Amino acid sequence: MYRAPDGTSYYVVDGHVHFWDGSPANQRNVYGKGFIECFYAYHRNLSPPEWVWPEDKFQKYDEATLIRDLFEEGYVDRAIFLPTYLKDFFVHGFNTTEQDAVLKARYPDRFILNGSFDPRDGDGALEYLEHLVATYHIQGVKLYTAEWRGSSRGWKLTDPEAKRCLARCQELGVRNIHVHKGPTIWPLNRDAFDVADVDDAATSFPELNFIVEHCGLPRLEDFCWIATQEPNVYAGLAVAIPFIYRRPRYFAEVLSELLFWVGEDRILFASDYAIWSPKWIIERFVDFQLPEDIRQETGVDLTPEAKKKILGLNAARLYGLEVPEERRPASATA
Repeated sequence: MYRAPDGTSYYVVDGHVHFWDGSPANQRNVYGKGFIECFYAYHRNLSPPEWVWPEDKFQKYDEATLIRDLFEEGYVDRAIFLPTYLKDFFVHGFNTTEQDAVLKARYPDRFILNGSFDPRDGDGALEYLEHLVATYHIQGVKLYTAEWRGSSRGWKLTDPEAKRCLARCQELGVRNIHVHKGPTIWPLNRDAFDVADVDDAATSFPELNFIVEHCGLPRLEDFCWIATQEPNVYAGLAVAIPFIYRRPRYFAEVLSELLFWVGEDRILFASDYAIWSPKWIIERFVDFQLPEDIRQETGVDLTPEAKKKILGLNAARLYGLEVPEERRPASATA
């Protein structure tokens, strides 16, 4: 929970966290090394100086650090694990469901555990998805469409095998489909993260919620045109929201576009921990105001009620979380 200086309380769901191992011992090849170095460049360039970690800590941090940064100091009520396997780059995987499940078991009331599937596995992808539901009772998956697999350099939500997996998600009640559609991480291919395939998938599977992580950046306009016509498409703010420090005007422009096209009910806060820590982002976001000229042009505003929805209430609705009464919107407690 975050209580602002004015006394307003915010229920916080961090919609995008990891517990990764990018250490040299786990790097399978130069691609694994380059991947974590690209993450670190984002961390170093967009964080306030006092929040920049040494590179070795960033490569592999411990459980105590994660718990402190998220829950003890970071104001987070619940955190959503979004796995990223990358087994072609990392010996034991970068951040798998099985690795995250260890912490979920230790802190069952803190974490939401999500799974994943890779449609290139054919029937194996369906079997793995069914295993994750039976073993961990997952409510969502994280999909990484640009992930390399042997000679393959990615896949699309519109691929026949991907549609089979999405149909099985719908049958199993795995409703929340988090899809990385954002900046490229070296050495992955930029075009494999294009947002265009979200359009067909959202129309084809109306019972599923497509949370587009990183809100399509750098393809924000494409994302907004898709999301405005697809009511089951949501914007995740990971990568976008850290610009609140280094490029506040740019962040205001991104957020105002999302508010204009998508609306405050379909935007989700995410720190992308451990690329960034939630504490400083949440404090700045609660204090943040859209510039007057942007408010005048777009007709949107970032009200306290909108901030409550973005910081946690929207994700709580998607995952069926119980929100304390004092932290619900005024309309819900009247």
